[in-house]
Amino acid sequence: MSPSVSADTPDAFAALRAVPLLAALPDDQLRALWGASVPREHPAGQVLRRAGAPATHLLLLLRGRVSAGVTTPDGRLVTHGEWTGPRALDKVAVIDGRGHTATLTATTPCLVRALPRDRFLALTDDAPAVRAHVLRVLAAEVRRERARFTAAATRTTEARLADWLLINAGAAGAGGRVPFPGAGTQQDLADHLGVSRVTVNRALARLRRAGLVEVDRCGVLLRAPELLRLRSCSPR
Repeated sequence: MSPSVSADTPDAFAALRAVPLLAALPDDQLRALWGASVPREHPAGQVLRRAGAPATHLLLLLRGRVSAGVTTPDGRLVTHGEWTGPRALDKVAVIDGRGHTATLTATTPCLVRALPRDRFLALTDDAPAVRAHVLRVLAAEVRRERARFTAAATRTTEARLADWLLINAGAAGAGGRVPFPGAGTQQDLADHLGVSRVTVNRALARLRRAGLVEVDRCGVLLRAPELLRLRSCSPR
């Protein structure tokens, strides 16, 4: 565990500067937020917050990866995305006060600091520069989400799968194997991409037959990243 993040040292607050939402704050404000926030460690698989629950705190993910998803009335899990720290989680829920927009689940061990909602809102109300920075960060995220939606609507599952593999290859563990998201199954990968397990299975089979990947129960091993990148550009 990194001392700069977890230990009670005079400069521990500097870990908050790595959170894009807080990057523009001066040291005195970061120090105050660090003192006002509560540290929490979450093992993989633990739910941090459930969809619809009151957003009483802004969750600052300092280390680890968290997925966000909702369950539809017919029981289908729809994954909004998966995020790696450092970053602030579900900022919209904290700002509008209408409850968490998704269930947040740790997909790896996570270190989080929970900042009371009123402290964050007071910060944006009292400091125009901070408010402008927050708006810029939110606008950038809206643009990324629209691009993701467009990709989902216009590109093949195989292309989106190739994209996901290439993006996550940098965080691959020993042997360069990209683990499946969530609980680590093909169903979790299907939920993440918003398609059925059969559809994901067929896309993985095509990539395997082409010699681009190897697949086992733990994840996907990339054999030809350059050729896989060409597949990621495939139109629908």
